[in-house]
Amino acid sequence: MPDATPITDVSIGGEGIRLGQFLKFAGLLDSGGDVKEAIIDGYVTVNGEVDRRRGRQLQLGDVVAHDGRRVRVSR
Repeated sequence: MPDATPITDVSIGGEGIRLGQFLKFAGLLDSGGDVKEAIIDGYVTVNGEVDRRRGRQLQLGDVVAHDGRRVRVSR
């Protein structure tokens, strides 16, 4: 069953961004410490799958979710 949570587009102004950077940039988390903890604990998904790599390179169109919010990487 697809997730019905609305997706917000967040423009990064380029081609790619790392997962940890994007979580802060998109306002899903406030600090680097919060980002690290959320990713390590498995509370962050990319395109519907848990990803524990803070340095994962996101691409345009990827959907990142945390704490009931979903944001899509856009230009």
